[in-house]
Amino acid sequence: MEDTQVWIDKAINFVTDYGPKIIGAILIYVIGSWIIKKLTNMLEKVMMKKDYDEALQKFLSNLVGWALKVFLIIVVISKLGVETTSFAAVIAAAGLAIGLALQGSLANFAGGVLLIIFKPFKIGDLIEAQGVTGVVKEIEIFTTKLTTPDNKLAIVPNGAMGNGNIINYTAEGKIRVDTMVGIGYDEDIKKAKTVLMEVLTSNPKVLQDPAPSVNVANLGDSSVDLAVRPFCKPEDYWDVYFATVEGSKIALDNAGIEIPYPHAVEIQKEG
Repeated sequence: MEDTQVWIDKAINFVTDYGPKIIGAILIYVIGSWIIKKLTNMLEKVMMKKDYDEALQKFLSNLVGWALKVFLIIVVISKLGVETTSFAAVIAAAGLAIGLALQGSLANFAGGVLLIIFKPFKIGDLIEAQGVTGVVKEIEIFTTKLTTPDNKLAIVPNGAMGNGNIINYTAEGKIRVDTMVGIGYDEDIKKAKTVLMEVLTSNPKVLQDPAPSVNVANLGDSSVDLAVRPFCKPEDYWDVYFATVEGSKIALDNAGIEIPYPHAVEIQKEG
């Protein structure tokens, strides 16, 4: 009975000493989390009204949210009676160790900051970077997500993205579609050029400014190669490409212009 009474007394003392602190810490955490959510939502609305870039909105919102959560945790721990100075020292030491272990992640974070500041591309742009071509779906703190032409999700680290070459096909609003069509050496080049130009000008997705062009690009072994080059909007690239290839074949056939194919010559040695 005496042992039981001792444990009961300890429990009562613990509740008396730490109960208010624990309850206070829980209340601070709940209320603080609610306030952080409201502040981040308010920040997002302000940035939307100011017409900030969508990628910048998400990046700043996440950054501010995490910073406030770290501050909230420190306040909660302080409420529980833990010395914040010693806790800050522990965080600093842990931060140094984590920083050394996660150098790649920090490089990705820095790359994300550079992408947000210099804006080489934005969400919705068609880009090529690190050997990947796709439409920018999302720019996060550590990675950038691209949707490839075959509808695959590509995740590229921001560190490599920020330090590598980036080709933005959307930035200028126009992109050239390069195709090559060969005709026979006996065919009329001017007629072939006129036929191919009609294929381009009849396509509503081909832009008239810059004007499409058809030029002799190469004198091949069995054909005169014509460079067929229409311009279009980046989102219409593949439609224009396939329409140009198919339309060129049909138009040249209808005009009676030969599209040669490689010929193999077989030499037989008489025995």
